[in-house]
Amino acid sequence: MNTPQTLDRTDAQALPARRIVAIETAIVDVPTWRRHRLSNTEISVQSCVIVRAVLSCGAEGWGEAATLGGPRWAEESVEAIKANIDTYIAPAILGADALSFEANALKMAKAATRNASARGAVEAALLDAAGHSLGLPVTAFLGGRVREHMEVLWALASGDAEQEIEEARRKLEAREHRRFKIKLGFHPPAEDVARVARIAEALPGCEIVCDVNQAWTEATAIRFLPRLAEIGVVLIEQPLKPGHQAATARMAARSPIPFMVDEAAFTGPEIAANAAAATGSVYSLKLVKSGGLLEMKRAAAIAAAMGMELYGGCLLEGAIGTAAHLAVFASLPALEWGCEHFGPRIAKRDLTHGEIVFRDFQIHCPTGPGLGISIDHDALRDVTRKA
Repeated sequence: MNTPQTLDRTDAQALPARRIVAIETAIVDVPTWRRHRLSNTEISVQSCVIVRAVLSCGAEGWGEAATLGGPRWAEESVEAIKANIDTYIAPAILGADALSFEANALKMAKAATRNASARGAVEAALLDAAGHSLGLPVTAFLGGRVREHMEVLWALASGDAEQEIEEARRKLEAREHRRFKIKLGFHPPAEDVARVARIAEALPGCEIVCDVNQAWTEATAIRFLPRLAEIGVVLIEQPLKPGHQAATARMAARSPIPFMVDEAAFTGPEIAANAAAATGSVYSLKLVKSGGLLEMKRAAAIAAAMGMELYGGCLLEGAIGTAAHLAVFASLPALEWGCEHFGPRIAKRDLTHGEIVFRDFQIHCPTGPGLGISIDHDALRDVTRKA
């Protein structure tokens, strides 16, 4: 880890116990067990920015900012995330009280507009460090835990139906996953729908969600949504591109399958606008969209107040990012659709000591202070990108 922004020793010693004295960043490149395809890219190595926050009391905390194949899913790349944290975000909060969560979030937002992944990773690291300094879990700062575990989906995203069926059956046998999200959009629609039918037929009793990743037009949706309904798909994620609110609303109104809003809504006003336009009845929560744990909990409240159900989305985060999401999910009054944080299972290297547990089709929230994880420094060193 580099140390781009650190207070000198004399200044740090003069600060009260929980002041922020260092923010360190590193880019990591973690190979995955199989390729992961979306409508506009595919990856076999997941790149993230790992953030370490150090407080004047000696406590440290960790955060993670994930992307998918560079700035394709959103505007941030790992290179930009690291540069913006080092150059703008860290200097804005050095010396601040780590327990001033809202004030620090405002300072970061002022220093870097949007940059949600970067700000979310730093806030996670600060909350983790604060938790360790007080011997409290991060959920204590978010209203407390109301669930210890939640149903977790596995994404099928190779594009090869037979390989995906074999993969899903292994997850079923291990009692890790029984709900599956099938990625669409990288084959012609007819081929994608035939693939969904083949997988659903081979996995009786399993719930199937489909993520179109913005790849369809309204005309395509009119043609193929009825077939997905016949197959028994229970949820459709973001079939049309963001901004096509009227067309998406028309499709949602005629579809027997509920629509989930993802890329179309990052901010509170965007969530409210999509709910008011009736583009979907489920909202996907992600740190990469909200820019912080506190803001993600607010996003959940806005969506719920507008009548939307909640789904815990992911961007293939590893264990550090997963732990941050789980802290929020565990504190929500309702999480109707569970979550899809399978990232720690698709990565070939775990940067923690295995605190994220998958058992009996549930992902179990880690216990202990902070985010409840500990860092495997050997693994972190092995996957850190060299300068």
